[in-house]
Amino acid sequence: MSIKQKVLLKYWYKYTNYQKYQEIKNGLKTDSKLEAYNKHFSPVIDAINESIANKKVLNFKHSGHLGDIVYSFPVIKELAKTHACNLYIASDIPIHVKNYYKHPAGKVMLNSKLISKLLPLLKKQEYLSTAAVWGGQEIDIDLDLFRDLPVDFSFLSHRWYFHIVGIQPDLNIPYLEVDEHPVIKDKVVIVRSFRARNYFVDYSFLAKYDNLLFIGIQEEYEDLKAVVPNLEFYDVKDFYEMAQIIKSSRFFLGNQSFAYAVADGLKVPRLLEANPPFPVVYPLGENSYDFYFQQHFETFFDTLYNR
Repeated sequence: MSIKQKVLLKYWYKYTNYQKYQEIKNGLKTDSKLEAYNKHFSPVIDAINESIANKKVLNFKHSGHLGDIVYSFPVIKELAKTHACNLYIASDIPIHVKNYYKHPAGKVMLNSKLISKLLPLLKKQEYLSTAAVWGGQEIDIDLDLFRDLPVDFSFLSHRWYFHIVGIQPDLNIPYLEVDEHPVIKDKVVIVRSFRARNYFVDYSFLAKYDNLLFIGIQEEYEDLKAVVPNLEFYDVKDFYEMAQIIKSSRFFLGNQSFAYAVADGLKVPRLLEANPPFPVVYPLGENSYDFYFQQHFETFFDTLYNR
């Protein structure tokens, strides 16, 4: 039966047999996804597999967001065991979601300012032979592909890339390489972006704890300081220094953001403010927790603070 015939049957059954209507409707959705995959994406996946099998040097491209780039590192690090891996970052690609609330790059996923702060961190990763801004270089593996695949990608962010390259590295192993900060140590390091906040929780109980350091954006700091008056602020010079401070921390607390991706990559003790509408990140490894509700937030915070 052709797709056109199925569409006509769908509307017929909508008024005569609702169960049949649902079956045909779901079948049409599946047919559409299969057609899109076979026509547009299967050849791309085949080409990626061929590049991995036959090339000694692999060029990757990613256009952001920042945390999404970090979550691709386990795959790149694994492939770097057998290949020279170059990562190119594309600038000024429009955000795929309308009205992305208070995004630091405005209407694009990454601008030149954010990339300049990111590159020092990328250049410290020994498994990256090259880390640079994309300038038209030939690309073997476009890591942005996950956004277009005909699947629901509301699952663990790292695994988006597993299904592009067909390998599944151990996510309990650190995938960021960073030295400790020479001065700032043993702080409870906090970043709470305006996006991906959990509406079930309140941070004001943190006022009874010491050594709380916020290293995100100034506006985000001022917002949190309104309820945590003892919160301190440090303006990092770049994202490598941010990673150093996180590595040297007592533990990290944050919501679903770039800074949490860094904490996860370092496998430091960490506490994640889970995102109820879109939980694509969750902790893996020792001394890592996430929370949805206030009671658990306070319990896990105290556990990490006093460990």
